[in-house]
Parts: sequence; structure tokens; C-alpha cells
Amino acid sequence: MGRYLDPKADLMFKRIFGEHKDLVMSLLNALLPLKDDELVTEIEYLSPEMVPRTPFHKLSIVDVRCVDAKGRQFIVEMQMVWTPTFKHRVLFNASKAYVQQAKENEPYKMLQPVYSLNLLNQVFEPDVEDYYHYYRLVHERYSDKVIEGLSLVFVELPKFKPKNWVEKKMQVLWLRFLTEINERTKQAPVELLEAPLVKKALDILEDSALNDQDRYAYDHFWDMVRAERTYYEEADELGQAKGHARGLAEGLAKGLAEGRAKGLAEGLAEGLAEGRAEGRAEGRAEGRAEGRAEAMQQIAQQLKQSGVPIEIIMEATKLTKEQIDEQ
Repeated sequence: MGRYLDPKADLMFKRIFGEHKDLVMSLLNALLPLKDDELVTEIEYLSPEMVPRTPFHKLSIVDVRCVDAKGRQFIVEMQMVWTPTFKHRVLFNASKAYVQQAKENEPYKMLQPVYSLNLLNQVFEPDVEDYYHYYRLVHERYSDKVIEGLSLVFVELPKFKPKNWVEKKMQVLWLRFLTEINERTKQAPVELLEAPLVKKALDILEDSALNDQDRYAYDHFWDMVRAERTYYEEADELGQAKGHARGLAEGLAKGLAEGRAKGLAEGLAEGLAEGRAEGRAEGRAEGRAEGRAEAMQQIAQQLKQSGVPIEIIMEATKLTKEQIDEQ
């Protein structure tokens, strides 16, 4: 065990960024695409609950919401397990926060921007080298034409590699804090300790600061994360197995059809040549029927041994459940 805890855990993330305004303001200014005259200088915390969540997502998504003196809203989320629907949920939450500002008889120009900062502990864009993704409403042809209001930022933490200490220094320091500090860390890097705000966050992370109840909540969070990750991995594997089974069945069926056509052609040629077309046709018909039945039984046996659900085997082979159970 090291000296620190992992800042990505629900308890620690909210204790750092959900209870210390100076720390979350520093994080927002470092990671959001804000100009110098747009930096956050004052905030108030808001309730983080936006939409109902599944039992898994209730713990695997950590969020903090706040509003600044200008009325701009900021949503900060730590996503431990990536799912294909996550981006849609982020858009929904940001849109909902934007719409909820509207008051009766108030002009739309009074609506203030909403910024959604999403820190992801998994890679969701494997074909893109960048770890930083900024989405907003931009004209398809003229990128300088923008509809202001929603800004969505996604940061893939596993891709982050510190390169430039001069440019965006605080962004580098906060991302190093989130990616390098965990339960195995015995001594924090000097660069992090020399930054006052990051040093403050490190002090909060010290293992000795937790009581027994906090330690239970911390460990329970990681248990839930592992359970959710396993759930999605198994679901993905099952989907791949079903696709493989269907592909195998379709391939075998195609091969059988081509083989039957070829056998029929050869049989007709031989029958015509030898003058025994009728007899050969009947014999080959019986042989093909028996061969097809035997082939389907073999396919069913292979799929059954691979753990493919009985419904998929029945669909692929056209056999009954009783015929498949005989294997």
C-alpha cells in the first residue's frame, strides 16, 4: 500500500472537487476551452443529480455541478466504465441544464452557457491519437459560425502523456494528478507537490485521512466499478459469440448449397452420359437429403458445444429443439 488513495474514486473525487471551490475552479480553468477573460473566478455548488441512473451507473459515474457568478453552469463527471450511450447521456444532461435556466417570459438571450467536462478512465476513440475531444454546435462548412450554449469536453485519461510543461501547465499537472496518483503511490512527483493547489488535493488523498466508514465506501466503489466492467465485457463477448455463431451457420449453409448444386450438375452429366438419369437422380436426391441432415446435426453439435443459445441454433440449422437435444 502507498501513501495516497485514488482520486478517481467517488468519495475522493467529490471530497476534492465537490468540497473545495478553489480546486474545482482550477480544474475547470485548466481543462475547459476558456479564453483569459472567460476564466472561472467564483462558483457555487449545485445538486449533482440530473437523471435517474441504473444500479451500476449510480456508483460508476462521479459528478460535481456548479454555477459561476455569470450564471454559467459546469458539470464535471468522472466516468469509470465507458459505454456507447455515455455521450448521449452527457448531451442530455447538458441540454437539460441549459433548458432549466429558462424562466417564464424571459428572453432566450438570457440563457447562459453550459460546460460539460467528462474525464474518462477508458478509451472510447481508439482510432484517434488525441486524448482531448471538444464538441460544440458548429456550421458544417464554416467552422467560424458557432451556436453558443453547449460545450462538451471528453478527456481520455489512459491516452494522456505529459509532453509540454510550459503550455497549459496546470492542465498537465491536474491530468498527472488523476493518472499517476493511486493506492500504489508512496511519494508524489515533485512537480505536483510544488503546485499549491495540487499539493492541497494530495493532502486530502492521504490514506490516513479516512475513517472506517469512509474506507468501506471507498472499497465498495471499486467493487461496483469492477462489477460493471465485468457486466459490459461479458455482454460484449456474448454479442461477439452470437455473431460468430450466425456467421458460422451461414457459411456452412452456403457451402452446403454450393456443394449440392455442384453434385447435381455432375450427377446430371453422368446420368445423361450413361443413360441412367432417372435412377441416378433418385439416388442422388436421397444422398443429398441424408447429407444435409447429417451436416445440420454436425453444425448444431458444434454450436451447442460452443455455448450458443438453443434459439440461435434452431434459427441457423432449422432443427427442432428435440433434434438438437439428441446431440
